[in-house]
Amino acid sequence: MRGWEKAKFFTLRHRTGLAVWVLAGILLVTPLVVNNPYNLGILNLIGLYVIVVLGLNLFIGYAGQISLGHAAFFGLGAYGSAILTATYHFPAWPAMALIAVMMAVVAFALGVPTLRLTGHYLAMATLGFNYVVSSIFVQWDAVTGGPAGLSGVPPLSLFGFQFDSDVKFHYLVWTFALVALALCLNLVRSGVGRGLAALAQDEVAAATFGVNVQRDKVRVFVLSAVFASVGGSLYAHYFGYVNPDAFSVFKSLDLVIMVVVGGLGSIWGTLFGVGFIVILPHVVDFLDTYSDIIHGVILVIILLFLPQGFITGLMDLIRIRLARRRLAAPVEAETSR
Repeated sequence: MRGWEKAKFFTLRHRTGLAVWVLAGILLVTPLVVNNPYNLGILNLIGLYVIVVLGLNLFIGYAGQISLGHAAFFGLGAYGSAILTATYHFPAWPAMALIAVMMAVVAFALGVPTLRLTGHYLAMATLGFNYVVSSIFVQWDAVTGGPAGLSGVPPLSLFGFQFDSDVKFHYLVWTFALVALALCLNLVRSGVGRGLAALAQDEVAAATFGVNVQRDKVRVFVLSAVFASVGGSLYAHYFGYVNPDAFSVFKSLDLVIMVVVGGLGSIWGTLFGVGFIVILPHVVDFLDTYSDIIHGVILVIILLFLPQGFITGLMDLIRIRLARRRLAAPVEAETSR
């Protein structure tokens, strides 16, 4: 085998890992190119939401379930880290880990009964959970600061190095995002991922082939909650402030829209979905005022015309067009004789 053939074989075999490394290289030099703090702040916000939405896409896109309450886990991660570090002066990294473990326990306790539900019943159950958590954030003034929120959250630090600027935090948040991306890519290619894909298509058929439906649904729900919790903790330490509005039911809907725009079950599409929804209001100023309405319209349009999501649907359309051209080519050649 010649050198270029070996290189081609290696590239095809490890294309996913190489793609992650290429993305990491691009993000490494991004602060050298994007020297505007505002634009870098938007990119950091995209990184935060990528962590959350990757987990949610596993739950919605691969397990075939629906959650309208993931902003609750996002908020609990943020408030948990904020309260432990700002109020009780707990070390930031142990606090983040402790909150993530607690969110796993909460998700397990919530998932065992609610994931026996399906369709809109499950959606309503997760929506109700988000309402309860949002009400706690607003009403429990003594702990959460009430509607005014909680400030004074310290920036994260590691071995005395503080992530107290947009550039420094850029490298931290995207390290977490790339690790989450790599984990999700490996998961969906594993036996567990194939089981989840089967589960999304038909639970009865998946159970027939040996998939433990209830166990796998709970597992992926717990994993998605942990991702949301970590994203929330990073959010709190980045902004130094948390308030209930950032974790409302409308935020849960935004997270679902990010999944749908990027493509159900498309891990790489998640990056596009998050980037599109986060950047859109900043590109067109008036959209920020009507963001909830615009996001709803986008969701309806995509579900009507590209029900698998924008990226997944677009790729499917391209494959169909190419297949039709390949089939039409012999016919055209025959008729031209």
